Amino acid sequence: MSEASEITITFPDGKSRQVAAGTSGLEIAKSISPSLAKRTVAMTLNGVLSDLADPIKQDAEIKFVARTDPEALELIRHDAAHVMAEAVQALWPGTQVTIGPVIDNGFFYDFAKAEPFEPDDIPKIEKKMGEIIAKNAPFTKEFWSRDDAKRFFRDKGELFKIELVDAIPEGEDLKIYKQGEWLDLCRGPHMTSTGAIGKAFKLMKFAGAYWRGDSTKPQLQRIYGTAWATEDELKAYLHQIEEAEKRDHRRLGREMDLFHFQEEAPGSVFWHPKGWTLFQTLIGYMRRAQQRAGYTEVNSPDMMEKHFWELSGHWENYGENMFTTTLPDERVFCCKPMNCPGHVQIFKHGLKSYRDLPLKIAEFGKVHRYEPSGALHGLLRVRHFTQDDAHIFCTEDQIKDECLKINDLMLAIYKDFGFEDIFIKLSTRPEKRVGSDELWDKAEAALSDVLEEVKRASNGRVKTALQPGEGAFYGPKLEYVLRDAIGREWQCGTTQVDFNLAGRLGAFYIDENSEKKTPVMIHRAMFGSLERFTGILIENFAGHFPLWLAPLQAVVAPIVSDANEYALDVVAELRAAGLRVDSDLRNEKINYKVREHSLAKVPVIVVVGKREAEERKVSIRRLGSQAQTVMTLDEALASLKDEATAPDLRSNGVAGEASVGT
Repeated sequence: MSEASEITITFPDGKSRQVAAGTSGLEIAKSISPSLAKRTVAMTLNGVLSDLADPIKQDAEIKFVARTDPEALELIRHDAAHVMAEAVQALWPGTQVTIGPVIDNGFFYDFAKAEPFEPDDIPKIEKKMGEIIAKNAPFTKEFWSRDDAKRFFRDKGELFKIELVDAIPEGEDLKIYKQGEWLDLCRGPHMTSTGAIGKAFKLMKFAGAYWRGDSTKPQLQRIYGTAWATEDELKAYLHQIEEAEKRDHRRLGREMDLFHFQEEAPGSVFWHPKGWTLFQTLIGYMRRAQQRAGYTEVNSPDMMEKHFWELSGHWENYGENMFTTTLPDERVFCCKPMNCPGHVQIFKHGLKSYRDLPLKIAEFGKVHRYEPSGALHGLLRVRHFTQDDAHIFCTEDQIKDECLKINDLMLAIYKDFGFEDIFIKLSTRPEKRVGSDELWDKAEAALSDVLEEVKRASNGRVKTALQPGEGAFYGPKLEYVLRDAIGREWQCGTTQVDFNLAGRLGAFYIDENSEKKTPVMIHRAMFGSLERFTGILIENFAGHFPLWLAPLQAVVAPIVSDANEYALDVVAELRAAGLRVDSDLRNEKINYKVREHSLAKVPVIVVVGKREAEERKVSIRRLGSQAQTVMTLDEALASLKDEATAPDLRSNGVAGEASVGT
């Protein structure tokens, strides 16, 4: 085909037109309308985000991307990172620019700079960025040879860039993007000009970082920023950040006296009585839900010999995350990072028939996983945690039905905890895995069918997505992502289909033809890490738990000492009704007591005085409200008892309402 030959461009509406090969996206946009060209900042070619100026050399599906389109947000942030790097080098000549990727909600760039950045530098950099954006310099792409690129960066003193050039595989284009006079090594793509970034950006903080994430390499200075299509979106995000700081579970954990951490046990939780009560409330709820769903609870050892983990595949694929110890007899043992191999051993104990399947076993198992110190984050990222782990041993024919039952149970449980905005992601085979491609094909097809059924049954209410390469090393998985009260997303539950582990560990059942068959394992967790889920709940409710979840549900506080005896009677009756209650008989003013218990997020403060004692009444004050409701003690008992009952017990033994299923 000659250079002048025509190609077919197909648009999202299905229409197409013929253009000369090599025509750029910008030229096509201009040929359609000047206004389209003006508002377009990039394009997708066959679904791949590309520079608008790129020549199109073969038939392609094209979509023009406007600045306000969702696809443009990553470009806005990418371009903002480049502008930030230019601003830093303009303000501090001699600073080396290293790597600056887009991340969730923003971007960062790492710099090699002789002196540390100061907090006052942020507004200086932002001002300079605004000046660069106002110049509206076009982004242009050039292809350089390796030698030319290395010579340029060496002359400029950009030694880290030389290493990046060397890391680009042979045969891959070496791209240089310019914005005015400034340039950087970059894969791209970019928008048409710096002006397209707009004003909705903000630099957030400084941090330390090692080159290539390696602590043996030079330490760099990182600047984090965020950028959005509109200033309203930026304001909403900054408001979310502000709300998140108010809701930080670590601060609330101190105020509510729930837990603490200390350096002698990094990544492990010291639960205080109230925190442990909350933790056990979650376990009690989940235990009831699992019993109703036909699970049998078990417990497996926390430590097993290394050889066992080699057989399972964990040592090869997960060994760097495992804690080990060597005994005096030189046997090496590992703290379990997962419960699944132990559950296979329980399944193997005694001959199993196809009539026993599906067999469902569950465990609130303590697992141990090494997380780097810098990754630890309160309850949300720990090294020692409890999983509401379960495994279903079943036949291939039972996979879909069992996964749909898990889905129904999962959505019903999340609803009981106030989460109804759910996102389910299908994560497929990773590069590092065990098992044949044939078995992975089966497992992925099974979960894909489940996901389609969930979408159909929920009429699109449940959102779904595909995550290629993000599955576990032994099987693909469905990840359940919850959206909290301020719009943040949390990945919690998982369902994983595994054709590999049971066979690796020698598990089998006898089928209807009296032959040995390897069971399929469905790995399932609904809260996931109970520690993490507790942290999520604290932040979602900002410590204002619904009464049934609150670790301390009420405090009875007398106004005068003459009412102390009646206060203790009220405590006794509330406890008899099943509530978690304390008394506060201190010789302090009632307003002081109310403030203190409000800070500790106690949902109900029951105030009693001489009159209440005489009339057998109470005054109820709710957390966050100045109002007081006076009622008889019997009325208060009935009302609080009902409110303090877990939702699954209020609904006649069914956890919430099933959302979708078979």
